[in-house]
Amino acid sequence: MLIGLVRDSVMQCFCHTCRAPGILPAVSRRSAPMKKNNKIRSKQPRLNKKVKFITTEIRCQEKSRGGLSYEVILAEPAPNVAVPKRPVTPGKNVSAEEIEQKLKAAEERRISLEARKMAEISIKLAKVEEATRKKDEITNEFITQTKEQLESKMENHVEKREAIISDMKEKLKIHAQEIEKTRETLEQQKANEQKAIEEKLKTAQALRDENIKKMLNRLKEHERRAEVVRQNKAQTQDMDGQQSPIASSG
Repeated sequence: MLIGLVRDSVMQCFCHTCRAPGILPAVSRRSAPMKKNNKIRSKQPRLNKKVKFITTEIRCQEKSRGGLSYEVILAEPAPNVAVPKRPVTPGKNVSAEEIEQKLKAAEERRISLEARKMAEISIKLAKVEEATRKKDEITNEFITQTKEQLESKMENHVEKREAIISDMKEKLKIHAQEIEKTRETLEQQKANEQKAIEEKLKTAQALRDENIKKMLNRLKEHERRAEVVRQNKAQTQDMDGQQSPIASSG
């Protein structure tokens, strides 16, 4: 059975479109189910050629215990067949003029080839120069645009800074003016208060002087009255003293 399977596998064509005549392989009872191939195969045109079958022979030999080796002989050895030789063309008699013409043609071809190569190289160099020029132009344009953008940004920054500084100066000026006004107002208030205090002190001094004068006048009046009372009392005592001797004499 094993020999038959090997023989059938050898006899079968690899393209699976044709098979050599032989015994069909025995199908085992527990063979695996065939999978359906849903792939669409392209149809190849069939060639009207007859298949030439070659006689084959398989030799089996047991070299070791449990191991087999097979020799597949496709055909009998062919006898020695003489290979047909290529006929030798007779040589041509080439003249010196033809050789010179061929050399000139070869030189012209070489010159034209060199000229074509030089033209291609010049075209490539021109392309490289053009690419370099475009690259330089793009780089210079980028540098110019970047420089202009930076300059415009710097100008805007300077203008903004000057505007901020001028605004701050204006605010400081207004603040200084407000401080000056407040200082002048405080000085005016201080002067007014000082004047009012001086006037109050003058008024108080005048009142004090007037009160002192009144008190002195009162004291003088009191002393005068006291002097009058003392004089009246002294006169009364003198009169009483004169009356007492008269009474004693009577």
